[in-house]
Amino acid sequence: MGTRSFLRTSALLLFGLACRDESQSPTEPTITGPVANVTAAAALTFRQISAGGLHTCGVTSENRAYCWGYNVYGQLGIGSDTGPELCLSLACSTRPVAVVGGLRFLQVSVGEDHTCGITTDYRAYCWGLNSGALGDGTMIYRTEPVAVVGGLRFRQVTAASSHTCGVTTDNRAYCWGYNGSGQLGNGTWSIDPRLSPVAVLGQHQFRQVSGGVEHTCGVTTDNRAYCWGRNGYGQIGDSTEVAQRLSPTRVAGTRQWRQVDAGFVHTCGVNLANRAFCWGRGLEGQLGNGKTYLKSFWPRAVAGGLSVERVTAGRWHTCGETTSNQAYCWGSNRENYGQLGDGATIGRLTPVAVRGGLFFGQLSAGAFHTCGRTSSAVTYCWGYNAAGQLGDGTTTNRLRPRAIASAM
Repeated sequence: MGTRSFLRTSALLLFGLACRDESQSPTEPTITGPVANVTAAAALTFRQISAGGLHTCGVTSENRAYCWGYNVYGQLGIGSDTGPELCLSLACSTRPVAVVGGLRFLQVSVGEDHTCGITTDYRAYCWGLNSGALGDGTMIYRTEPVAVVGGLRFRQVTAASSHTCGVTTDNRAYCWGYNGSGQLGNGTWSIDPRLSPVAVLGQHQFRQVSGGVEHTCGVTTDNRAYCWGRNGYGQIGDSTEVAQRLSPTRVAGTRQWRQVDAGFVHTCGVNLANRAFCWGRGLEGQLGNGKTYLKSFWPRAVAGGLSVERVTAGRWHTCGETTSNQAYCWGSNRENYGQLGDGATIGRLTPVAVRGGLFFGQLSAGAFHTCGRTSSAVTYCWGYNAAGQLGDGTTTNRLRPRAIASAM
């Protein structure tokens, strides 16, 4: 087995620890509010944050990109796939490190093992593991940002598991990478990835897109929600059991949508009345309606009547910030990770408030951790931390929000 294959296998085995039972909660002091680091005063201020599989990235108020967590494929963008630290014998950083190249970013999006971003001149760049998801015309992994080929100008990008999609400045959706379930939306499926952007079928004008593992969803400028790709658990939300959709298919119902977010095998969205809905797999409570479902083929209202601004779907959990900037999460809190941020390690079938009384302007749910940017631009993270993806300078799991450390 080659070095690169060994690292990939090791990373996947570590990622699989999320499915292993643990008998004890992580040791953590008893507190009533968020934990602040001694270095928090010098910490970076962020305008946007994105949590992925085992790493996290964000854009500062000066439009600089920083990342932290695993770096076995260069997904931190620091110019190497080594260090600056080791987490369980694999390359990582437990504190924010600057993405190299001097680019100025408007937005970044973190997938499982790769990262993409939009610069201030609306160009897309990606870095990390490359099964075609970097869109640079190759399958060579990259340790620093490389331009997505084609010369398109993007205003939003979403990095999924093994594919990436984006919305151009003229509101057209394009995708690239793995397409085994039709998640690129170009009317075909193939195990051979697309190495450069292909147009999503139809004349839809998209405001926003979001990629899951093998499905993608988006909201058009006329407030309609569409999904495409795999539908094994109903994550397309079109009320059918069709195994996959190769082009955009409208989410069932007549609701008008503000935003959608595709998780592992579920999807959630917010309508224009600020009500949250979820569909797809719900066995861990990630649909938030008080019940569990193996499959839900149409949107179900999240319980509690909260007025929600945005939702973010992780692997088995979901979070949302209300119109009053309060954070709530629901779904799996498994394996003592604490990704719901309520100070406990039990799953929730309905939304529970994140502890600490913080006011969040944006949340991002990763695989087994969650991060958020407060109204004052300070970033907090909570949940699973074996790879340093919480950015607090440790590898200790956190049951409540903890401010990230200053940059490395």
